[in-house]
Amino acid sequence: MASVRKGEAKALLKQAREAWEAEQWQLSADRYEEVLRYYPDDKPSGIWWFDAALAHKFLRNWDKAFELGKEAAARAPRGEGDPAYWNLGIAATVLREWPVARDAWSGFGITLPEGEGEIVGRFGMACVRLETAGEYEVVWAQRLCPTRARVVSVPVTPGRRFGEIVLHDGAPTGERIVDGQRHSVFDEIMLFEPSDLPTHAATLTVPAPDDLEALVELFAERGFGAEPASSVNLLCKCCSEGSHEQERSVRAGTQQVSLAALTDEVRSLLDTWAGGGPGRAWRDLELVG
Repeated sequence: MASVRKGEAKALLKQAREAWEAEQWQLSADRYEEVLRYYPDDKPSGIWWFDAALAHKFLRNWDKAFELGKEAAARAPRGEGDPAYWNLGIAATVLREWPVARDAWSGFGITLPEGEGEIVGRFGMACVRLETAGEYEVVWAQRLCPTRARVVSVPVTPGRRFGEIVLHDGAPTGERIVDGQRHSVFDEIMLFEPSDLPTHAATLTVPAPDDLEALVELFAERGFGAEPASSVNLLCKCCSEGSHEQERSVRAGTQQVSLAALTDEVRSLLDTWAGGGPGRAWRDLELVG
């Protein structure tokens, strides 16, 4: 009986790999799982558990990615950057299984801030490529853990907001270079936590670049965001995935600025800014998202 099962397993593995190459993720996962019912602990089983879990990650079936990912990680060496831990960390984070997520990141080899529960650390700045109904926008974000980041740009894509927390993948798909420092671009997996800060737009008269910087600082002091339209660079998706040098565009003159702030505070903040220097003015404030 065992020899028959091994013959069947060989055929199932072939089907699993062929389905994988064709990006038929559900079929591939099903075939791997059939083999694993008989051979959960064979020498190559760690790879099968990993591929099955990864297929479910691509399908956004997080319960299965979590279940199979735990099996893959249990067969992977700790502290050596094994991707089984990374994928488990993502699935555990989606499900808010914080003890498992913490163990997975540690198993990968990442030092976490001390504590229990949700991971809120400072893992540096990065860029995240948001995807909304087939539209893409790269924004700046502060990484809170290996897979979560808080958006600190004011997105121009409808429905996206400053301050929202997104879940991003681990493999960089491009980079942005600012003052010689390289920042990876990661693809968004999902919106993890929405933001309650609406987006407004206003036309500002800015006598000097320092006046615009003063606006940005004023809004930042309140935990809000302000970003001139001139800082938005339009790139096709292919070009966006390359390496690009960027400079923050801070210039004088009349220009539109996106503002992320509570609606009942945005006017008073603009008035405070306008009264803080000669020649400053604003008009045409509107709610845009």
